[in-house]
Amino acid sequence: MSPILTITADQINRLDLSPATAAIAPWLAQQTSATAQPSLQLQFKIDIPRDPDDPRELSEIPEVRLWFVRLDACYPWLPLVLDWEAGELGRYAAMLVPHEFSRTEGIRFNPEALELFVMSKIFAVADWMQQHGGISPTRLKFMTQLLGYELDDGFFELL
Repeated sequence: MSPILTITADQINRLDLSPATAAIAPWLAQQTSATAQPSLQLQFKIDIPRDPDDPRELSEIPEVRLWFVRLDACYPWLPLVLDWEAGELGRYAAMLVPHEFSRTEGIRFNPEALELFVMSKIFAVADWMQQHGGISPTRLKFMTQLLGYELDDGFFELL
């Protein structure tokens, strides 16, 4: 079962990353190889009081986004350990990439911003993998595919 990190309004307002650190630190201490399926697959639950008439998605609330910007700055390789099957990679991207919501199409990312995010994450995750046993092009390609991108195999030769 994936750990679910509950983030409170107080933690968001204080930019307190302790819930994430508490889940990540023990896992990180036992990492020897990055090429295998990570045993940690994080999910987030944002527990903040909201006005029932507030139409915004969580990713449209500046304080929530700022918390995720700080998290991403501390753990730039974090997409590697998100629960992709539960949709956490897309939600994480929504916290960091400008977007709009459409009632018919769902989330619509700014294409240029998403491209920069994807490439930034590829470089960060590949560097982390390299430090922990070697790059897994298959995992990196799957990660990018979940965000709507295809990478040529030749790209990984550059890394």
